[in-house]
Amino acid sequence: MKVPFNDLARQYASLQTSLDNAIHDTLHQFRFIKGEPVGQFEGEFSRVLDTRHCIATGNGTDALFLILKALGIGPGDEVITPAFTWISSAETVSLCGATPIFADVDSRTYTLDVDSVAARITSKTRAVAAVHLYGQAAHVGQLETLCRERDLFLLEDCAQGHLTKEGTRYAGTFGLASAFSFYPTKNLGAYGDAGCVVTPDDALAERIRRLANHGALLKDDHLFEGLNSRMDSLQAAVLLAKLPSLKSWNSKRLQHAHEYNEQLRSVAEITLPFIRPGTDHTFHLYVIRIKERNALKAFLEERGIQSLIHYPSALPLLPAYQHRGHSTSDFPVAATLQDEVLSLPVFPELTSDEIGYVCENIKEFFRK
Repeated sequence: MKVPFNDLARQYASLQTSLDNAIHDTLHQFRFIKGEPVGQFEGEFSRVLDTRHCIATGNGTDALFLILKALGIGPGDEVITPAFTWISSAETVSLCGATPIFADVDSRTYTLDVDSVAARITSKTRAVAAVHLYGQAAHVGQLETLCRERDLFLLEDCAQGHLTKEGTRYAGTFGLASAFSFYPTKNLGAYGDAGCVVTPDDALAERIRRLANHGALLKDDHLFEGLNSRMDSLQAAVLLAKLPSLKSWNSKRLQHAHEYNEQLRSVAEITLPFIRPGTDHTFHLYVIRIKERNALKAFLEERGIQSLIHYPSALPLLPAYQHRGHSTSDFPVAATLQDEVLSLPVFPELTSDEIGYVCENIKEFFRK
């Protein structure tokens, strides 16, 4: 049996008619930039999240960058961000001329450790950027309180947290502004790069919308310099066709996670994913921890099972940040995770037989 890490062909087959129609209609409107589907998607995504504004962007990294620029974060400022996540959360801070300050992550949720964040706040700190890693809700309620007390902006990176919840609120509705990615393999994915910013703030929304469109809302209406980061009409049409399925896809991911948990619970050498009480985990990734990670990954690959590592290095230990002089002892949890995490297939169309095959091979690895 071959078990891919993801299979977008299966997803396409389940929505072929609606996707084909959406793409066909958009092609025949001949408005590939700022076409009608873009505004429709912004409205629908705002409605789903119950937030005031959604600004479509070229990708999720741009969405983070635009938030920071719109808030005036720049040289001399610091933004606290997780030591264990994808690099966009930190590099966008640097691209604004500010300094990313890495905080360690919680040993069970793998999201920002609130105490570590509090310990790193200085007079230069302007914002805290929480990441809902793997679909697990960051401790945004606590961070919201901390940021309010310290007069800081709370920002959210929801690239992996589509419809993740803490309590009754969706990820992306706690901070002043939040960034989403619609990279093709996300829980809600386009057929190319795409992203968005959501915010309840009218003035901030207008500034971000202008920044993403050369400083203009209308043609030649350039109040200031901006950049070009616009979701194209085809991507918006694809996202509109997929959006009604997002909740059911998330439910299937959760079901798969429960199946894995049930079958792997007896394997003492594995740490299974933790779901924080009072939250909805959307399992963008199903990530186990194992000390023999590389050996298990190779073992599964030999048996036709694709697994991936998210992520093989804590951010402060990447070559891009070596000039900062950090060591593993500065971020003990992140440094441990980089050597132990392994992501197993969890896409919605995965079958129970495939999950069973993955689990049986993992058990066999420990019987060898």
